This record gives sequence, structure tokens and C-alpha cells, in this order.
Amino acid sequence: MTRDFSKFEQSLTHLDSEGAVHMVDVSAKVPTLRQAEAGGQVRMLRETFEAIQAGNSPKGDVLGTAKLAGIMAAKQTAQLIPLCHPLPLQKIDVQLVPDPQLPGYQIRAMVKTKAETGVEMEALTAVSVAALTLYDMAKALEKSISIELIRLLSKSGGKSENYTLSENSKIKSQN
Repeated sequence: MTRDFSKFEQSLTHLDSEGAVHMVDVSAKVPTLRQAEAGGQVRMLRETFEAIQAGNSPKGDVLGTAKLAGIMAAKQTAQLIPLCHPLPLQKIDVQLVPDPQLPGYQIRAMVKTKAETGVEMEALTAVSVAALTLYDMAKALEKSISIELIRLLSKSGGKSENYTLSENSKIKSQN
């Protein structure tokens, strides 16, 4: 049985008219300034949070290592996500902000480029790997650390409209 995928060509850009996966051709696009911000959170026991804040982790600098891992991951996104274009990234900023209310950390990543396609996946990858690294660095203190709410917060540039996560779209964290 042969399926006709031509009607999906516009909406499913990573499928060709035959339904086969392919990398989108962006060579005809004009490079423009593009930026994306992603966020997530890592929740843990108060004792774990306090140990990290005090610098008392058996593996060393938890937050510095997680920040560096997030930056490095953004630069490797095309190696990790099969159909992502390799992009020249001009700015990557990863922040791990203590949140005693969780307790845990809010993670934010901002990525900027001047290219033919956006950097949403790079920002999301930075947050994801920073969170995973935080877990790895602190798992000796606690195995039940939870990685939560990884999502795109905003994007700008390119042909599609700018996007900002609205208050109505935000998933409320569980306390």
C-alpha cells in the first residue's frame, strides 16, 4: 500500500512527498538574527539543595559543571538531533538559579545566531543537558532528583512569528 504524503509537505517539513525523512533545504533562505530561550527546573530534597548551595557535593562544582555542559551541548545539537542543521552560534548563556521554594534550580538557556534557521533546539538541548549534568553531579547526594518542565520560553527571528510562552500556556510546577 502506497501513501500519498504530498498533502503534508507544507506542514511536515521533514518529510518529502513520498513520506521519507529528509533534512530541510534552507540554502535559499537569507540569514537573519535568531534567538531562543528555553527553561526547565530541577527539583530535589532540601538537604540536597542546601549541600549544593554550600558547595558540599562529593563530585565538586555542581553548578559550574552543569553550566559548562549546557553550553557545550548547545554547540553539539546537530550531532544529537538527527535533522538539525549545524549552526554558527554567536551567543550561548546558561543560568542555574537557586529556587528555595522548589527546592532546586531554575535553568535558563539563551542561544543566538545569524543563520537561515532557528536555534530553539539548541536552547532546549542546553537546558536538558545542564539538568542531566546537575543530576549526575548530585546523584551521590540523592537519587530522586526530578528534572521538570523543559520547554521553549521564547523565540525571535526568521519567517515565522516571534513566540513567547504565555501565562496561560505555562505548566504549573507541582509543590
